[in-house]
Amino acid sequence: MPHDDKGSHWHEPTADKMAGLGKFARPAMPYDQFMESEGVPIYRDIGVRTVLDLPMKPWKRLGGRGSYIQLFGTEGLWGMYVVEVPPGGALNIEHHVYEKIVLVVEGRGSTEVWQEGNSKKQHFEWQKGSLFSIPINAYHRFVNATNSPAILLCGTSAPNMFNLLDNPKFIFECPFDFTDRYSGAADYFTPQDDIAPDPVRGLAMKKTNLVPDVINCELPLDNRRSPGYRRIEPHMAGNRFYLWVGQHETGRYSKAHKHASAAILVCLKGKGYTYTWPEALGTRPWEAGKADQVRRQDYELGGIVSAAPMSGDWFHQHFGVSKDPLRLSAWFGPNNSTSRKPGRPGEQITDRGAIDIKKGGGAIPYHEEDPHLRAEFEATLAKEGAQSRMDARWYDEATAGIDQPKDLF
Repeated sequence: MPHDDKGSHWHEPTADKMAGLGKFARPAMPYDQFMESEGVPIYRDIGVRTVLDLPMKPWKRLGGRGSYIQLFGTEGLWGMYVVEVPPGGALNIEHHVYEKIVLVVEGRGSTEVWQEGNSKKQHFEWQKGSLFSIPINAYHRFVNATNSPAILLCGTSAPNMFNLLDNPKFIFECPFDFTDRYSGAADYFTPQDDIAPDPVRGLAMKKTNLVPDVINCELPLDNRRSPGYRRIEPHMAGNRFYLWVGQHETGRYSKAHKHASAAILVCLKGKGYTYTWPEALGTRPWEAGKADQVRRQDYELGGIVSAAPMSGDWFHQHFGVSKDPLRLSAWFGPNNSTSRKPGRPGEQITDRGAIDIKKGGGAIPYHEEDPHLRAEFEATLAKEGAQSRMDARWYDEATAGIDQPKDLF
């Protein structure tokens, strides 16, 4: 039947051709479309020196100025945004069927939290460096207690919900109370200091919904990323959103290790830089003449970087280059951390990021890394008036480093 062909009518291919266009542009997902509809900037890149550098515009829904952040490698996995709480003011009341964690980058204020149909509100105060989580679908409002702006960096599972349900009305207007996550208990936002092993890997974990000062809080010894490395996992609000906080001693840097996309590193203390490169470049990309394909992001307090910004496994390595130790928080979103991805229940997996490549893991020991990294690190420290505390023995295979658990191999 004759028709006006403007590309909307499907044609069966001839016998020697395949159906379809063969090459096409990736369509915007529902969460991408939602971000565009909000009228604020959307920042997409490998990272940024500090989120304070990002442009922010008035955000009608939230009631402050802000910007969406979707670093490379997190698309569809989880989302971020930065928002300014106006001086002496407050953001609009929110509730939503997705998880949210909040880091206070600047300022001081408080948060009100309550449930549907319950006029009794819980209040807790926050300051620069506070880390907390809003229980899923709980009503909440952020209030600024000072005459200066407060800057909040938020991580959410909003992309997961938008891309699955594609219904903003349900996401923002659902009346259901997740009482298994939040029952209004009086001590819900009381900081908890007890440390227990996390149930998956046995690493140090703290069940708390508020860390008053994540910049300066004590961290237990871990040793997996670098000698003297310290680390804690705050398990917050019953979330599937996974994060941890780690610190490298002054004058030391992490081993490179590889994994797939999802993790974003947030700088909490000191300043430094991260190198990241695809696994295909090998363990010594500078030596192999492929340095132009390595990505670098410098950062300070409030800076962020995507550890694996594209598909496949990427190596990444973090360097602190100030007189303060380098403290980072890694945010993975829901169900994205290697140890928490879906798979066959009960199957044996290893802590690949902490285990050397030759032993079946994904870490490059110092004695096998590209020599460029050590030389550059020492030169950068010297410019900052600091000194390297990397022991020469760690670069010798015969005397290198921290023993790894023998029962993993």
